[in-house]
Amino acid sequence: MTFPLLTPVRRLAACCALLVLPLLAAMPVAHAERADRDRPIGFSGDNGDANFESRGGTLVGNVVITQGTLTIRADRVVFKQNPDNSLAATAYGNPVSFRQKRDGMDEYYEAYAQRAVYDGSKDLLELFDRALLKRGNDEIRSNYISYNTATEVFKAEGRPDTTGDTSGPGSRVRGVFQPKQESGKAGGDAKAAPKGEAVPLKPAGEIAPSSRK
Repeated sequence: MTFPLLTPVRRLAACCALLVLPLLAAMPVAHAERADRDRPIGFSGDNGDANFESRGGTLVGNVVITQGTLTIRADRVVFKQNPDNSLAATAYGNPVSFRQKRDGMDEYYEAYAQRAVYDGSKDLLELFDRALLKRGNDEIRSNYISYNTATEVFKAEGRPDTTGDTSGPGSRVRGVFQPKQESGKAGGDAKAAPKGEAVPLKPAGEIAPSSRK
């Protein structure tokens, strides 16, 4: 192979690049690993069924499902094990409770709603009706909240009550964000907080009432 227009130094750099590119292409893409996915899925309930072939089932009455640090408590749950060993579940209760430890943090986030849909393969938790999402002293309330458990970004939408319960948040979004606990200058980036130190929940875009039902 010749490089007629290149100096010896540039010719050497080009050859090195040709050698490095195949090595980079062969390297595996790094993905964040969630330890809970490597844990067994435990489940219990007063009644229901489970299927070895489909690796899932339906449970009714005092249902508890666990996987590592993740715990779901509900009146009724339809669940399955995803191909990547993560949990997928649709839970109903008054309320459903969901709790999971944050990666690399000595802190849990908690969620409550009348219905919750969780897909561990997408790191996505959706809360419907009288929904409450808490992390530390921060909280958000709405009739719909979606939360990405990997990026820790949430989206809340104001929706009308579907349960007819006037004690719920109605078609409004409400919440409380406590002051950031930062060791640097005021107004600094929350990402600069030391490991193990809590940072506020992060909203995805504008939080506003929605006509979506």
